[in-house]
Amino acid sequence: MKILVVGGGGREHAIVHKLSQSPRADRIYCAPGNAGIAALAECVPIKATDIPALVEFAKAEAIDLTVVGMDDPLMLGIVDAFEEAGLRAFGPRRNAAILEGSKAFSKNLMHKYHIPTADFREFTSSDEAKAYLRSNNRYPIVLKADGLALGKGVLICKDEAEALAGVDEIMVDKKFGSAGNVLVIEEFMTGPEVSVLSFCDGKTVIPMVTAQDHKRAFDGDQGLNTGGMGTFSPSKYYTAEHDAYCREHIFNPTVEAMRAEGREFKGVIYSA
Repeated sequence: MKILVVGGGGREHAIVHKLSQSPRADRIYCAPGNAGIAALAECVPIKATDIPALVEFAKAEAIDLTVVGMDDPLMLGIVDAFEEAGLRAFGPRRNAAILEGSKAFSKNLMHKYHIPTADFREFTSSDEAKAYLRSNNRYPIVLKADGLALGKGVLICKDEAEALAGVDEIMVDKKFGSAGNVLVIEEFMTGPEVSVLSFCDGKTVIPMVTAQDHKRAFDGDQGLNTGGMGTFSPSKYYTAEHDAYCREHIFNPTVEAMRAEGREFKGVIYSA
């Protein structure tokens, strides 16, 4: 098979690494790739968000399978475009990728279908968000830019002053760009964070091994949330009891909810 991987980060490097071990992978391309990936695949100078150019490349090279690693092209509808061109692509279609692309959508979906999640409020006005924060006496509190922000659009605010400044940072100053057009204010919860990614065909969920982020910068977790300061795997905190609970109350219900909404999810679904 001739395989194209879309993206150029550590995630895509890991995907290319595993694909290169398959006897079915005759040739692997990566767009745009990076210097490390170049040791395993042929890097193609096409941006991951240039979907028309990627479709043309896949046609010209008779690519058998495209694996999309990055969230941005998924939100732009790369899988839809490839399928319309008669090409195979692994990843959720645009209407399902919103599960990762919009925190407000995912929170509202969980609320609607009674899937456990932290309490939250959604705001499109900075003034309304600030009014809510002034009436709130539960701190710390979490502010989240609704859209994609490379894992950095989350602020944990210890008091009202920090929270009000955070609203300006996200919604007024647009530190995270258009991702901050909508703000989710969420209940602060403590405890170990565990991530589980699962393969999904729209109905069946097959979880991978767990991972746990070193999420916040600086010693003692004193800094801002990051896109991850590295991870360890598997997580010692994720027990067989946790797994059984998550499968019954989170993983399977989420996939069923997406299907009920007409947004069948095929690809890798992320739960944390």
